[in-house]
Amino acid sequence: MKELLRTDNPVRLSYLQMLLAEAGIDCVVLDANTGALLPSGILPRLMVAEEALDEARRLLKEAGEASDD
Repeated sequence: MKELLRTDNPVRLSYLQMLLAEAGIDCVVLDANTGALLPSGILPRLMVAEEALDEARRLLKEAGEASDD
């Protein structure tokens, strides 16, 4: 799995998961609750398979959601 982006915005994270799912790209969120438990500045990471990374980045760019966090 490769990191697509990090964000602390749960609404954005949910939207991006839906966008990827509609395109048939499987994704997983890592560290979703870590920041709430530990004040370490860890942000949730949206991960996709390595072979889907370029397509996922293209999709986010087209949707105006480029990973600039």
